[in-house]
Amino acid sequence: MRKRSTAVAVGVVAVALLLGGVVLLVLLQASLARSSDATARQRAMDVVSEMEDMDVMDARAYIVDTAHAGQFVQVLDAEGYVLAASDTEVANTPLSAQRPSPGQTMTQDVSSLPSIGDNDDYHIVTVGARTGTLNYTVVVAQASQIQADTFSTVAWFMLGATPLLLVTVAASVWLLVGRSLRQVERIRGQVARINAEQLDGRVDVPPTNDEMQALALTMNTMLDRLQASDTEQRRFVSDASHELRSPLATLRAGIEIAAADPTGAMWLQMKDVLAEETTRMSFLVEDLLTLAKANDGGLKVEQKDVDLDDVLDQEIHRLRSTSRNQISVELVPARIRGDARRLAQVLRNVLDNADRHALSRIAVDLHTAGDRVIITVDNDGDPIPEADRERIFERFVRLDGSRSREGGGSGLGLAIAAGIVAAHHGSIRPTDGPAGYCRFEITLPRQETAEVTPRESRRHGVQGSGRR
Repeated sequence: MRKRSTAVAVGVVAVALLLGGVVLLVLLQASLARSSDATARQRAMDVVSEMEDMDVMDARAYIVDTAHAGQFVQVLDAEGYVLAASDTEVANTPLSAQRPSPGQTMTQDVSSLPSIGDNDDYHIVTVGARTGTLNYTVVVAQASQIQADTFSTVAWFMLGATPLLLVTVAASVWLLVGRSLRQVERIRGQVARINAEQLDGRVDVPPTNDEMQALALTMNTMLDRLQASDTEQRRFVSDASHELRSPLATLRAGIEIAAADPTGAMWLQMKDVLAEETTRMSFLVEDLLTLAKANDGGLKVEQKDVDLDDVLDQEIHRLRSTSRNQISVELVPARIRGDARRLAQVLRNVLDNADRHALSRIAVDLHTAGDRVIITVDNDGDPIPEADRERIFERFVRLDGSRSREGGGSGLGLAIAAGIVAAHHGSIRPTDGPAGYCRFEITLPRQETAEVTPRESRRHGVQGSGRR
């Protein structure tokens, strides 16, 4: 991994340097050529200006006074004879055969000046000029050797510096990748030592404020979730086993007692108890399966039109047949999309919970608010403490002794209700009623596309049953 990363980095840098160097040299060559041409043109135009302001003989003095190395200047007449020159070496033979018309400029590049025995490269600019009635040609030969030397120097510098730069990159990548991999290896080793029996272990977080720190924090967050999930799973198994132990023990003891009585009289006495425990265990197993599906996202809910007020009305009738509490109800027509059977299960669990904790009164209300349907179930028992309002939706949670296994159910009803409501894209929460009562509020999305048949709001007076 370390070698491969270094090789890739060096390869990328080498390609980048090669492309960048080629582009740089091309631009440098073009810039030097433009600079040489601009210098020669400006020199020729200066000579033409002197000739126009004075005569050719005065321009000769100007050419000689402003002469410098690497540049030759000539003034030719119409016949091609040299009238003025910046150097005695070029005083006899024209440097170029080009003869532009007055005001015209011509250029050419030559590899040498044979007339003076110079083998260097030159860029020649010829400009046509007219003074009075006579035509002249101004020739400027600008040496290209300086530009060539500059280009060669830069190219050799790049060629020599590239290996050194590549070696520097290779060493830097080797050290940096090695440092990063050591941190990754340390994190890997610490994670490898964490197993199912030691989920409380965590990896060290380096104070580097970089990706390694983010990786360590993410790993610790994942381990926190795994530990919480493992703790929840162990608690679930323990609670489920404890819940099932009681009815199983009752069934086992009852069967042994009945089997020990040869007359069969004990069986007649025990059959109702055994049947009740069997039913209780069946309900408990069904609740556990439902809750497991809800937690795994596998809870199947139908998507049909449901008149929620009818479903709630049926559950209230069922509750009135078994409750001794006074029940007041106010319902308005409300239709949603969902699973009527599952929604009935939610309402049954919430209503049964209210019936268990009410002192004497239960109030149920169903109303709509915008695109939501809201159901509130109040009972005059003690409100749920704020610290426990999230915890009550956990599995097997009982907040006080009144919620015993014999009278308070298995502790799964509210957890199942929360899972089913979530599958319907709704919410359920405990809160305080207006009179300080304990309230459960269920909110579900209202169906907007279907027409709800107008019906009068149903108001049921306070009613109770003599049976609990």
